[in-house]
Formats: sequence, C-alpha cells, structure tokens
Amino acid sequence: MPLTPLDIHNKEFSKSFRGYDEDEVNEFLDQVIKDYEIIIRDKKDLEERVKDLEEKLKHFSNIEETLNKSILVAQEAAEEVKSNAQKEAKLIIREAEKNADRIVNEALSKARKIALEIEDLKKQSKVFRNRFKMLIEAQLEMVNSKDWDQLMEFDIDATELKSIAEEELHFSTQNN
Repeated sequence: MPLTPLDIHNKEFSKSFRGYDEDEVNEFLDQVIKDYEIIIRDKKDLEERVKDLEEKLKHFSNIEETLNKSILVAQEAAEEVKSNAQKEAKLIIREAEKNADRIVNEALSKARKIALEIEDLKKQSKVFRNRFKMLIEAQLEMVNSKDWDQLMEFDIDATELKSIAEEELHFSTQNN
C-alpha cells in the first residue's frame, strides 16, 4: 500500500544517540509531503485526463466503427443499385429490340401488302384501259361507218312522216 502525505507527516522515528538533526529531518519531511501531495494531485489529474481521453477514444472508435459499417453498407447498396440498373438497362434494351423487330416486321408486312395492292391496281388499270380503248375504237368505228353517210343522204317527205306517225299511234292504241 502506497504512502500518503499523512503517513509521512505522522511518521515518528525513534531517538538514538548521535541520530539525525530532528529539525532538519522534519523540514525535509515537510518538503517531501508537499512534493508528494503535488505528485498525487498531478497523478489524479492525469488519471482523470486519461479517463476522459479513453472515453473520447472509445466514442471515436465507435464512430469509426459505425462509419466503416456505413461505408460498407453504402458500397453494398451502390453495387446493388448498379447491378439493378444494369439489369433494368438490359431489359429495356431487350424490350426495345423486340419492339423494333415488331415494328420492322409490321412495316415489311404493310410494304408487301401495298406492293400487292399496287400490282392489283396496275392490272385493273390495264384491264380498264383496254376496255376503254375498245369502247372508244367501237365508238370511232361507229362514227366512221357508212351508215352516217347514208343517213345524210336519206330524204323523207313530210307527208310520209305523217302517215308513219299515224300508223304508230294506231298500233299503240290497239295494244293498250
């Protein structure tokens, strides 16, 4: 057990013949007591300071540990977000490619359908043109026929027209 300043102060030495000078010893002991009290006080202050610093160190160690854990969690979350983003990007690209293929296939199908319709319309216009040409040629042939010339040469008398009209009138009244 360590000495206290009170132990030093209360220490009594036995007296002997030719011993040390008592005043000198007492004076030295008083100085030792003062110095010892200063050392004890400094020790307590240092112990308190060490205790405070240990608490701060523990606090900062906890903060460091929490920060390290947080960094790990953040890194894992970032990796997960990155992975999910890559998966989603691949899905979007795959969906876009499917849509593009579908659109291209629809466009090709429509183009084929339109090409067939164009061919059909060409055939129909060719048939129409041939029929129209035949009709015009027939009309032209009729216009160029000699019947028109004969019709112009035909003379009819007004009295003859009257008798033809009367016969037609008589014939139609009998049938009704």
